[in-house]
Amino acid sequence: MIPEGSLFAGKEWRWAPTPYFLSAHLADELESMGHRLHQFAEACELLYRHSVEGRQPAWISRLLDQGKPDEVIRLGREKVLNGQIARIIRPDLVLTEDGFAICELDQIPGGIGLTAWLNETYASQGFNVLGGSEGMLDGFSSVMPSGEIIVSQEAETYRPEMVWMADRLSNRRGSRDWRVVDETPRDGWSGHVYRFFEMFDLPNVACSNDLFRDLMEGKVSVTPPPKAQLEEKIWMALFWMAPLQEFWLRHLGERGVHSLRKWIPYTWVLDPTPLPYNAVHPRLEIQDWNQLGGFSQKDRDLIIKISGFDGRAWGARGVFLGSDLSRSDWGASLANALREFPEHPHILQIFRHSVLSDQSYYDPEGNVVTMKGRTRLSPYFFVNEGKVNLGGVLATVCPANKKILHGMSEAVMIPVVPA
Repeated sequence: MIPEGSLFAGKEWRWAPTPYFLSAHLADELESMGHRLHQFAEACELLYRHSVEGRQPAWISRLLDQGKPDEVIRLGREKVLNGQIARIIRPDLVLTEDGFAICELDQIPGGIGLTAWLNETYASQGFNVLGGSEGMLDGFSSVMPSGEIIVSQEAETYRPEMVWMADRLSNRRGSRDWRVVDETPRDGWSGHVYRFFEMFDLPNVACSNDLFRDLMEGKVSVTPPPKAQLEEKIWMALFWMAPLQEFWLRHLGERGVHSLRKWIPYTWVLDPTPLPYNAVHPRLEIQDWNQLGGFSQKDRDLIIKISGFDGRAWGARGVFLGSDLSRSDWGASLANALREFPEHPHILQIFRHSVLSDQSYYDPEGNVVTMKGRTRLSPYFFVNEGKVNLGGVLATVCPANKKILHGMSEAVMIPVVPA
């Protein structure tokens, strides 16, 4: 039975009698993905820092800082935080005919407690879940051996799962070493803190000033570090930019770049700056973004996403799929993205279609029924002393008529096992 108090506040989903079965070779690929994504995160941190220091072009850091208050930019550049990156990495993966396609790299992911509970529950029924029955708990405790989890009002939906996880971890140790707290200001922080709030929400997180002051003074450790620049989807566009290929090859190696090119769909920054008369946007062969408005529906297998530092940047908000919109709605979405560029940059990405598969679940009467579904996989990787471990994988299987895949009441949410 689901724990008392639920796991998500006000959220429902469908339950299934069995976990999601993933082919053995894709399961092996998932295991290796964490290392590559950790390398990528380290390289992103280095590229931004080198841009600030003048060792890489200044336009890189300017682009990543657009729309952010000076205080947030200053925090992200603090020398005491040099080299620090998120220690929990969760890509959202669409399962396509060609394998995995990354639609997002989430550094403050929800679903940690839910996936931990699902892994425990299905493992108790004899299923060999990826990560193991306690992989999520072991992973989180390796990142945060004790301490406090600050859950903001904006992230209130996830409070129940974080409370369950803190209690579960503490009970394993016979202590109260982990606890969930709110944004109440405090005179002095110490120990370890897990930041479960977004940097764009700082004005509503009353404790943030004192917390980050104590962080700079070395009195407390905070993960993920307050680096809003690392939480931008724009990194997927920077990865594909020709002028930066030498940097990525040097820091990721040929195998790393090859793997990421397979997983990250080609991405552009929707920057309205006019191009020279003899230049075009690569692969699209257009000189002006407004020409996209004239693309036929068949040619609009493209998706617009707000990059980050905005309340619309998570939960499938701020996402517009060209092939699902009328020409006028697509044109309006494009125009809005270009208009918002100075404060809220957007990206344009090739849309990778998910494959259809049969998925069983329990209907309201408790009968097992089957639907055609599309799958999003969310693996949770935990980084401890440079080593990356897969703690578990959450599968979200949405009805076939859904193109943008996310948690919803009609979706089945289950752990993953290798077939």
